[in-house]
Amino acid sequence: MLDERFAWMTSEREVLLHYLNGMRDAVVRVSEGVPEDRQREPGVASGTNLLGLVRHLTWVEQHWFERVFLGEEPGTTDAMIVPAGRSRAEVVAAYRSACARSDDIVRAAPDLGVLAERANPGEAARVPLRAIVTHMIEETARHAGHADILRERIDGATEL
Repeated sequence: MLDERFAWMTSEREVLLHYLNGMRDAVVRVSEGVPEDRQREPGVASGTNLLGLVRHLTWVEQHWFERVFLGEEPGTTDAMIVPAGRSRAEVVAAYRSACARSDDIVRAAPDLGVLAERANPGEAARVPLRAIVTHMIEETARHAGHADILRERIDGATEL
C-alpha cells in the first residue's frame, strides 16, 4: 500500500497535476519578498520582468485549457506588461484562479485522451488533454527558470 503522503502518485492525471502545480508554485515563490517596483523592472533586454511572467502564464493557462481544450473564449490577451494599477497580489490571484480553473478542467475530463475542442492556432490537429498538460509543465518550467534568473539579477537570491 502506498504511503498516504504519496497518494498523488496513484494516477497519471494526479502525477501530471502534481508536477504542474510544483512549477506554478515556483513561479510565484520566486517573486516573494521582492519590492513590487523591482518585480516590474525589465531584467533583460526583451523587457521581461517577474510580474509580467506571471501575467503571461495566466494567459497561457486560459489559452490552453479554456480556449483550446474547451473551445471557450476567455477574453484575455497575452501581455507581459502589467498595468500600473494592478498589484502583485492581484496578478498572483488571477494566476492562481486560472490555475485552479485549469485543474478543475483536467479533473472533470473523463480521461487524458480526450481531444481538445480545437487545434491550437497555427497547428493542424487537435491534441489530447494529456499533451496539453504535459506542454503546460514544459511551458511553466521554462518560465520558472526565467523567473529564477530575473530574481538572481535583482538581489542575488538563488535558493528559493
